[in-house]
Amino acid sequence: MSLAESVTSALRDASLDPLYVEDLVRATLEEDLAGGVDITSEATIPAGQRARATLATRQEGVVAGLPVIETVFSATSDDVVLERRVADGSWVEPGTPVLTVTGLTREILAAERTALNLGSRLSGIATATSQWVYELRGTRTVVRDTRKTTPLLRPLEKYAVRVGGGENHRFSLSEAALIKDNHIVAAGGITAAFRAVKQASPEIPVEVEVDDVAGAVEAVEAGAELVLLDNFSVDEVREAVAVVGGRARLEVSGGLTLDGARAYAETGVDYLSVGALTHSVVALDLGLDVEQVQSMPGHQQQWSSRRADMNLVREQRYADTAENPVFG
Repeated sequence: MSLAESVTSALRDASLDPLYVEDLVRATLEEDLAGGVDITSEATIPAGQRARATLATRQEGVVAGLPVIETVFSATSDDVVLERRVADGSWVEPGTPVLTVTGLTREILAAERTALNLGSRLSGIATATSQWVYELRGTRTVVRDTRKTTPLLRPLEKYAVRVGGGENHRFSLSEAALIKDNHIVAAGGITAAFRAVKQASPEIPVEVEVDDVAGAVEAVEAGAELVLLDNFSVDEVREAVAVVGGRARLEVSGGLTLDGARAYAETGVDYLSVGALTHSVVALDLGLDVEQVQSMPGHQQQWSSRRADMNLVREQRYADTAENPVFG
């Protein structure tokens, strides 16, 4: 079965390759079914039964990945209706309906875990990124991601960073040059490494990683337009900003925390490079509840509520477990 055109269009609008996302989604669905069927659903749900289910947040945060979640349901069934309840990138409270799914009950549940796994992770990344963006408000500093991503999920995780308001660093080794300590040792120094890269690829952007102010000066004098200050203290960054004097953009990386982010930003540095946005993020809790099922005795459609009182119960549960607002 092919993806619905509306789903493919939404992926393109999010700057995601539909073929990549579809292949990834089908592989994750196959991982869950392992060549078989959902034996629990096959036993408990009549063939042909239809249902309406709502995907909702169980924590506050930024919702990201709606085009990906829609791809999961669309890849599972040709007979599914998807209705977004919020826009991708929305900050939501616990209990907020995000997406309504209507289709065959068995197929909805076959897609459930894959949709939640991907949506929860991407929303967690977007939420974490938004916290950094908020912390840096009023400064010139931009938070950026790294290549410390989950294997095969890099395009999705970097998309989630964008949804959260951050900026992407390079996607691949072939996109731009980043001269690191091992390159410097192998080439015989900062200047030698920089010249070698520019000679081999004169048009490609080159960033140089340094571990002290003297290294930053050498990199700038060699011609670097972007210098990565690795594991610098706030005072060392402030000194580097003064010495470089705007001749190159400066990026800080290594050991950064949200609590200390603003102190670094107030030095005037251009970027904070934060691997934790993707390598150790906490997923945002999402859930899917079947709310109505449809039976068709004698070909006459009838809807019955399976969760008549659940909205009230859910709201109370969220109220009891909600944490303080991040942006309070």
